[in-house]
Amino acid sequence: MTHEPDRQAPDLNNAGPGRPGHEPFFNIPNVVLAMLLVMVAIQVALDSLLPQRAVLEIILQGAFIPQRYSVPISGQVGPYLWSPFTYSLLHGGYAHLALNSFWLAAFGSIVARRVGWLRFLVFWFSSAIASAALFLAFHWGDESIMVGASGVVSALMGAAARFAFGNSGFRRDRAHLNPRTSIVRSLSNRTVVAFLAVWFGINLMTAVGFSFGMVDSAIAWEAHVGGFLFGFLAFSLFDPIGRR
Repeated sequence: MTHEPDRQAPDLNNAGPGRPGHEPFFNIPNVVLAMLLVMVAIQVALDSLLPQRAVLEIILQGAFIPQRYSVPISGQVGPYLWSPFTYSLLHGGYAHLALNSFWLAAFGSIVARRVGWLRFLVFWFSSAIASAALFLAFHWGDESIMVGASGVVSALMGAAARFAFGNSGFRRDRAHLNPRTSIVRSLSNRTVVAFLAVWFGINLMTAVGFSFGMVDSAIAWEAHVGGFLFGFLAFSLFDPIGRR
């Protein structure tokens, strides 16, 4: 997530005797693959296919811009309503897209296998709005331009923290089958606590100005935190599997 200040269970059928079945590394659910392809297609179009004027118009119409919400809605009804979602499909370049795609494939696959494609899309839509809302709270009236799926990815990480890290550790091929734990119980899991500490530590560093080498754009840590909190606290609204 960046902003620019100025503008199924595994198939065990083939597992031999004494040899556990395992999932191919690139076995990505269709809905996650579809979102990845959409984001890649958009980036290719913006970077190579469309004229500069069209690119600027798409960014203006599709990116999340806090200033949009400090002026009357008249004349900007479309972007006012859709940009809190569409910004999550736009990226600031191929490096930005590649980083988000990697984490989306990892955590999005776990969540998608658990909740199904429809709930996954609703979760994406809702977490994008939640991420944008916290960013807006910190940047009310700014001309900042925010793009990227990092807020959604952060929400998926938060959701995964509620079920993926079982007592026996993390198993990628079985994580989506674990029962969902309560918020309190999740916070008593050492693996989850360590995961949260590292994640929030990284975002705290970005909040105080450490950009991890991303000199051309600022990291929208507020959107990351908003997404993560949404995923962690609200995942039970999307989860079809009971908790323990």
